[in-house]
Amino acid sequence: MTPFERKITATQDDIDELGHVNNAVWVRWIQDMATAHWTAVADPDHVDAYVWVVTRHEIDYLRAVLPGETVTGHTWVGEAPKGARFDRHVEFVGEDGKPRVRAKTTWAIIDKASGRPIRVPPDVAAPFLK
Repeated sequence: MTPFERKITATQDDIDELGHVNNAVWVRWIQDMATAHWTAVADPDHVDAYVWVVTRHEIDYLRAVLPGETVTGHTWVGEAPKGARFDRHVEFVGEDGKPRVRAKTTWAIIDKASGRPIRVPPDVAAPFLK
């Protein structure tokens, strides 16, 4: 699977009282990566029909990111979906090549029309498993 990639630069609004990117900001960046990957790769009809919600985050905070620093986020899905759920991996790497944060998140697919979870359709999963 080819990871989806995106660069993010920490702004002053991302920084906490310790002078580095706040943990809540990392969660937002993880979700932003997942959403950007979904909209970039998914069939537009699928984007219109389904929405993904987080059911679990596992995050390892490895190194601080300071104001003005840029990280490159990489995201990819894990194994085939299990029912309504799909695991996604995200890693943020600094310009020095060292990882800053690694995360594994579990997402569930919701049918927008019914508002209920559904099994991940094979044609929805296929583009992310290449």
